[in-house]
Amino acid sequence: MSTLPIRDTTVSDRLVGAGISLIVIVGLIHLINSPGDLEEGSYTGLLYLANFCGALTAAIGIYRGRSWGWSLGALVAGGAFVAYVISRTVGLPGLPVEEEWLEPLGLL
Repeated sequence: MSTLPIRDTTVSDRLVGAGISLIVIVGLIHLINSPGDLEEGSYTGLLYLANFCGALTAAIGIYRGRSWGWSLGALVAGGAFVAYVISRTVGLPGLPVEEEWLEPLGLL
């Protein structure tokens, strides 16, 4: 099994592949959801597109063996998770509280 150096550590190819795959999935989920919100004129559509761009940037960084790729990926995925929970508890600014916790793409 080969490894990629990230600063003073090494990361296996499997971990790199899993990291890239998971962050790309997060980005694609937000890309799929963005058209509906953009048509409604909601700012969440722009946030979805920003999440997609951030996820792709993180995937490129991870692929190139940069530690900032992992950090950006954690920030993008963590931010998406926090926004999902906030949107279903207290609601996002200017938008009603989402009622559907078990939305398939949201759970994924």
